[in-house]
Amino acid sequence: MEIISIRENPGYKDKAIGYFQRKWPTVYPKIYEDCIIHSLTTRNPLPQWYLLENEGEIIGCAGLITNDFISRMDLYPWVCAIFIEEKYRGNNYGSLLIDKAKRDAKDAKFEYLYLSTDHIGYYEKFGFGYIGQGYHPWGDESRIYQCKL
Repeated sequence: MEIISIRENPGYKDKAIGYFQRKWPTVYPKIYEDCIIHSLTTRNPLPQWYLLENEGEIIGCAGLITNDFISRMDLYPWVCAIFIEEKYRGNNYGSLLIDKAKRDAKDAKFEYLYLSTDHIGYYEKFGFGYIGQGYHPWGDESRIYQCKL
């Protein structure tokens, strides 16, 4: 099992773009493409994009970004787009991606990491606590979680 940082492994750029676009089809595809491409040359610590690979097969992904399409723009960074292929779920592989995002956020001198989700009971296992609701531009709302790094 290997976590691939796209910034550290730019040869994975096209694979990452395609994977994120397929796994998050409700997000306008150009958003992932543009963000991943520019993450390779930014001077800033964010954004970061990750793939989880198992014996050459991509089985998951996540991002570390400044805002997850949510109203709480005073909070950052956000771990986003966490996905594990269904046949690999239940093996705690999501924690590998979350831990990588935590390390990178801490290395960038952030004190907290945030996420928005509708899931209750999953992210608490990784040290996240619910802090309130946030609102998306398309009119939905999500629970906001915070983790001290």
